[in-house]
Amino acid sequence: MPIYLFPLTGNLTSVSEFFLLGLSDDAELQPLLCVLFLSMYLVTVLGNLLIILAVTSDPHLHTPMYFFLSNLSLVDISFISTTVPKMIVDIQSHSRIISYGGCLTQMSIFILFGCMDCLLLTVMAYDRFVAICHPLHYMVIMNPRLCCFLVLVSFFLSLLDSQVHNLIVLQLTYFKNVDISNFFCEPSQLLKLACSDTFTNNIVTYFDGAIFVFLPFSGIFFSYYKILSSILRVPSSRRYKAFSTCASHLAVVCLFYGTGLGVYLSPTISQSPRQGAVASVMYTVVIPMLNPFIYSLRNRHIKRTMWRFSRKMF
Repeated sequence: MPIYLFPLTGNLTSVSEFFLLGLSDDAELQPLLCVLFLSMYLVTVLGNLLIILAVTSDPHLHTPMYFFLSNLSLVDISFISTTVPKMIVDIQSHSRIISYGGCLTQMSIFILFGCMDCLLLTVMAYDRFVAICHPLHYMVIMNPRLCCFLVLVSFFLSLLDSQVHNLIVLQLTYFKNVDISNFFCEPSQLLKLACSDTFTNNIVTYFDGAIFVFLPFSGIFFSYYKILSSILRVPSSRRYKAFSTCASHLAVVCLFYGTGLGVYLSPTISQSPRQGAVASVMYTVVIPMLNPFIYSLRNRHIKRTMWRFSRKMF
């Protein structure tokens, strides 16, 4: 399918399609990349589906912590499904073209579920804060109405964030070229390709990032600061049990924010778009795949339910 270019004055070009450069141009690596990412995708979907089925099928897991965990698993499935299937199809069809509308749609859905990941991790940190710092009032505070409200607020705020980015990109009518140095339509890549003055858009993007990234991260940091203070006040024999209830969540937070911020803040990666594409695999593919293992391997309730569920299935 051709890429339609509509030449205007100077070097400005209006585009109807973009070209995703992907992770590598080496033809011999393409079958390996296809098998690798297909395997990672299937493991991610299967692992997160097992957590959702385990939580919904076991009445003992109908608690706020596992309610948020099942929602996080659903978001992770949606998050990875936004980018990896398109990448696999591109490798198989030997075509890396994506339409302008398809690019905006992929970007919007990617931001929606990426932002929801951040907000759900913040909500889960608040849940652990209440459980450890206010255990006697935990079930009263984290009632079903509040839990559903927090998930819905996370969804609508994420939807708002995705639409803000959509409006910003829709204002960028003309681009320098059509090559996106990644395997999906990343917002920062589209801004770099824009020919128009993006100063205002960059200000809005940074402000948006401060609200939807650094504020949730600050909330998580504050929650764990209070959790650590509470754990240090309890007898040493109970400290391990108290900390083990939030160790899995803390590991996921460190991996998600560590890799995500590393991609965007590292000067080396920002100077090399191809390195940025490889690094973005961490938080778009690897982290959603690792989440089920992190939560299940350290949680005997999840392991017991999944084992019982697997015996019924097979």
